[in-house]
Amino acid sequence: MSQQNRGYSFCFESILGRLPSLANIKTSQFTPLKEKIMTFTLRKLASPRRLGALAGSVALCAVFCASASATPIALPQKYKEQGHLTIAADATYAPMEFIAKDGKTVIGADVDLGKAIAKKLGVKADFINASFDSIIPALQSGKYDMSMSSFTITKKREEVVDFVSYMTAGTSFYVKAKGGPKVNGLADLCGMSVAVEKGTTQAADAAKQSQECVAAGKKAVTVSVFPDQNGANLAIVSGRAQVGMADSPVAAWIVEESRGQFKLTGESYNSAPYGIAIPKNSGLAEPVLQALKEVIASGEYAKILHKWGITQGGIKDPAINPAVQ
Repeated sequence: MSQQNRGYSFCFESILGRLPSLANIKTSQFTPLKEKIMTFTLRKLASPRRLGALAGSVALCAVFCASASATPIALPQKYKEQGHLTIAADATYAPMEFIAKDGKTVIGADVDLGKAIAKKLGVKADFINASFDSIIPALQSGKYDMSMSSFTITKKREEVVDFVSYMTAGTSFYVKAKGGPKVNGLADLCGMSVAVEKGTTQAADAAKQSQECVAAGKKAVTVSVFPDQNGANLAIVSGRAQVGMADSPVAAWIVEESRGQFKLTGESYNSAPYGIAIPKNSGLAEPVLQALKEVIASGEYAKILHKWGITQGGIKDPAINPAVQ
């Protein structure tokens, strides 16, 4: 067979090998079929009028052959054998992670991204609902393989777990739509009551601001910390707190879903990367990074962000442990 014909043969096998309807054809049956179709195809392509078909065939072959030559992502044997990744998420933080209407299924942008990453790694993603402040200690103990739960990457957190960045988000303030105070920034919180979720950067920011208020001779911030974001929201509805603080996409979602009860106030601050939290020395950070890069390159990442209305937080260059503060 000529070099040209061998090229056509490779393309033929590459394409037909991916057609489910031909998957069960025996080799003895397949070879004569291949030769007949190749002979017919080559004869037809000899006509100049068939050059368009040739171009299309070459393009199709390029697509299939490129996918065939892609190097699989190396995943530690432990995760290959178990066939899944156990992923923790605090499912009270819509649209990133929350409970579906069935009362048990964890859904959201983080879930969709986690499933896409796991698929690239050749395993399944099993999302487990967990309280936010319990997740990092549980990762350290080996209870979970990783976490996708809107973790803002900080140097302090990087000391105990690794992170793969996958989005950016700031912090936004929200208040009651009727009668809520105007908050332009953290300095305006002096003398106000604030509701935040335990273990979040917002809880730390509010507590720090309270100290700064007192140091400046102003009234302290009354900080109420709740086990989950739902508790913080209820505190504002009931009047136990005046201001809510959450990551910007989450605060926007809370306002959107509140049916007119809440509104955003002021501008968001401290935009920072979200990270997939992974136990130190697990060998998982690099494979997750490579899988995420493939999800971004394929266009699926953009589709997921668009689905959940968070395209403003998209990134192009994920990295391991990129915290700057």
